[in-house]
Amino acid sequence: MPINAIAAAPEGVRSPLVTRSVIPSDEDQVNAARIAAEQPGEPAGRGELAAVEELVVKGSAVTTSKPGGSGFRSWLARRLPALTAELLALFALLLAAVGNSPLWALPPAVATFGLLGWMWFGVLRGGPVPSGKSVVSRILLLACACLVGAVHGSLDPFMVAGIGFAALAGLAESPLAVLARGTQPVTANLPGTGSRSIRRPSTSRVALVNSAVVLVALACAFADNLGVVVLAAATAALGLVAFTGAQALTRSWRWRDVESRLPALVADYQPVFLLHWHAAAGTEYQIGMWLPYLERLSKRFMVVVRTEHNFAEAARLTSVPVILRRSASQLDDVIAASLRAAFYVNNATRNNDVIRYTNLTHIQLNHGDSDKVPSHNPVFRMYDKNFVAGQAAIDRFAANGVKMPAEMFAIVGRPQVEDVAIATEPISSIANPRVLYAPTWAGFNADSNYSSLLVGYDIVKALVARGCSVVFRPHPYSRRSPEMDHECERIRTLLADDRIAGGRPHVFGPEAETKMSVVDCFNASDVMVSDVSSVVADYLYSEKPFAMVAVSTPAATFTDSFPLGRASYVIDAYGGRVRGLDAALDDLLGRDPLDTTRRDLKKYYLGDIPAEQYAQHFVDEASRYV
Repeated sequence: MPINAIAAAPEGVRSPLVTRSVIPSDEDQVNAARIAAEQPGEPAGRGELAAVEELVVKGSAVTTSKPGGSGFRSWLARRLPALTAELLALFALLLAAVGNSPLWALPPAVATFGLLGWMWFGVLRGGPVPSGKSVVSRILLLACACLVGAVHGSLDPFMVAGIGFAALAGLAESPLAVLARGTQPVTANLPGTGSRSIRRPSTSRVALVNSAVVLVALACAFADNLGVVVLAAATAALGLVAFTGAQALTRSWRWRDVESRLPALVADYQPVFLLHWHAAAGTEYQIGMWLPYLERLSKRFMVVVRTEHNFAEAARLTSVPVILRRSASQLDDVIAASLRAAFYVNNATRNNDVIRYTNLTHIQLNHGDSDKVPSHNPVFRMYDKNFVAGQAAIDRFAANGVKMPAEMFAIVGRPQVEDVAIATEPISSIANPRVLYAPTWAGFNADSNYSSLLVGYDIVKALVARGCSVVFRPHPYSRRSPEMDHECERIRTLLADDRIAGGRPHVFGPEAETKMSVVDCFNASDVMVSDVSSVVADYLYSEKPFAMVAVSTPAATFTDSFPLGRASYVIDAYGGRVRGLDAALDDLLGRDPLDTTRRDLKKYYLGDIPAEQYAQHFVDEASRYV
């Protein structure tokens, strides 16, 4: 039992529980909870979301800021785009009624559609269309189309019927969205639930089709004909509404059926352990790196997730059962008597919902090892065991004043590096080395920004000037920052131009970021340039030289905060300007004086484990608890 466990038995819970003291997780996981809470269709209490938003985490200290953006100003900021669209549509309607020409109404009508398109731009990147929103502006535009025909042309019955049907389809969006929210996935791959998981019907598609019908109605009204086209389009839109409603009803019935049978189905499956995962959308790498090794345990297990995004991502990665449990109370249905352990890959706030089951052994795997602040967060105290790569991870807690008993740790290495190729020749013997540039992302807070991307162009340009070919693999979160995304595009353009001009085999874009794994990128390189990141410790396994970019602290004191820098050639980018780049690259690509240091630190950071048994060591240790 963890040292800070406090016995408590919440009322109405079937399994033995404990309430453990919870220290808010690192900034990555706190904000992961925030992002997940903001996802459309995800039920989150207003107070819960506000509490997550207000958490400020620095080490183990937690403060709360005063709520901001509330009241009329906050409401206005949220509603301003929609209000503007409604005013523009109303203006178009008035001009259609009093103007001397139907063309008077055209500019505000076009502007309304332009604003709606801007509001829904996220759908082009896979985001949802806000079903039921902007219905007022679209109804006003339909009224404008009707007036244009009535005042400035001929309003045939087909046009009137079509506009009426289109209005009905638009008004149906909100109740349809409410109906669809009653449908959600429950499980995938669990025996007894069918081969296909339940999916929420697409109300975004309905909103897009309804908007297209409004556009057709306006175009036909200004053209003063083709009312039959409007009627056909509107009828199709109403048909889609009816079809989606039928889908929602059918899937809602199936959802209720599966929910009612879930405890019995899980009990019949007899899982021995579970993997709990809650994170922001797009972070499936966190569990993707561990699933193959958990499967090697040859025991039945399930993946328990907390959001629909996580459910879809996990279901794509594994054939073991994936179960969605939104609330803490729903977890009781899946904590079967056969379970012995729970594994975690991050410090998400919702891990606390599972930690309370004291009949399980709770094991933190984490999704990487580095000298970043989150790697020694006191929140690790709440787990029964912390599986760490090497002694460096244990010493990191003590060095930062986080007291943890030795028995809470188990050194298991990083099984993910088992296929990383070991260097076979000195870097000085390679004429035109290939350099992996793998910058991390900026983090959620200023004090966790270790990314070198803002100076990355200068680094890559210097590498290209030395005749190196480059593998460019930025952190997937880099695209979430417009500034970081812009720098990534600059680097890709630089490499593309040089590949055309000089024929050097640079690797970048989808080839390096999606088709190749991290290990593939390691093995395709002779050296690496990165930041304070877990990829550095993993790369250490290859014994190849690497450089780290000092962003958050000057190079002179870099190793005080980031001890792994002792095996690295440090590039000083503190303050946003690169210094000492040539000297660092001379050592990195030439005489390599840190060769012996890297080999010594490899055991310290990644465990003194024989290469032929490296991944099996993790399997053996995990098997003790399942």
